[in-house]
Amino acid sequence: MTAATPSKLERILAAGRLAVTGECGPPRSTDGRELEEKANLLRGYVDAINVTDNPTSVVRLCSLAACIRLKQMGLEPILQMTTRDRNRIALQSDLLGAASFDIHNVLCLTGDHQQFGDHPASMNVFDLDSVQLIQTVKKMRDDGRLLGGHELKRRPQMFIGGAANPFNDPFEVTVLRLAKKVVAGAQFIQTQCIYNLEKFKTWMAMVRDRGLHERVAILAGFTPLKSVGMARYMQNRVPGMDVPDGLVRRLAALPKDKQAAEGIAICVEHIQELKQVEGLRGFHIMAIEWEEKAPEIVERAGLTPRPQV
Repeated sequence: MTAATPSKLERILAAGRLAVTGECGPPRSTDGRELEEKANLLRGYVDAINVTDNPTSVVRLCSLAACIRLKQMGLEPILQMTTRDRNRIALQSDLLGAASFDIHNVLCLTGDHQQFGDHPASMNVFDLDSVQLIQTVKKMRDDGRLLGGHELKRRPQMFIGGAANPFNDPFEVTVLRLAKKVVAGAQFIQTQCIYNLEKFKTWMAMVRDRGLHERVAILAGFTPLKSVGMARYMQNRVPGMDVPDGLVRRLAALPKDKQAAEGIAICVEHIQELKQVEGLRGFHIMAIEWEEKAPEIVERAGLTPRPQV
């Protein structure tokens, strides 16, 4: 793999190094200092920082503005963009805006349905899906044209990413969905939170059987569990999540004041075990509203120091 854009994340992967990405949720206000505080906790411990795009359909400060703020802080942002709220005109417009600030990473998502958020009566859009959004970014970058045919004088230079959930049903279809994204132009993939290691290893074997690990960089996603209550909520209430009973029992066996530390230990153990999986190119750490723990996870998992490229 040879880096073709100015993306730091792409350069690290092209150099054959394990990449580490983190995540920041923008505030539900105009106070950008909250975002800055979260991002500074990740500084030096991750190679790039995802900024979520109104996750779970809850209104937050927009991902594009937040990414610009991170860029101005000297950090490497990954612009998350969902097709839920924008048609192809707005999507391309936001991509041009991001490129004008030299934002070089984008993660293309369909987005959670609005019925799960704080405006359930709002109109959805879904003019494009995530695969078509990937194709759109690739066309703008490689062909220098908008979907309508207009030629761009300055093209976006973006490293294109997508998401994958290895735990969706039917299980076999998840790899076919990944293959579609790779054909569309995805260059890196961040997965859903992984708790069931054996099922994830099976999924990676299916990925290798199709040779997809040679065509796209897969980053395994992790969210540390703060408590047995969180584990049970993820197990029973979050669609597409696979939390084994044994993991829940492990946390339940401890006093409440010991469960958070055990959740960190579990996350570190899982990362260390998956380092040995062929075809895995890095890790995506989603310490949701717990960003202060991300440096500890990265250090204990043996992922420091981060490469300078």
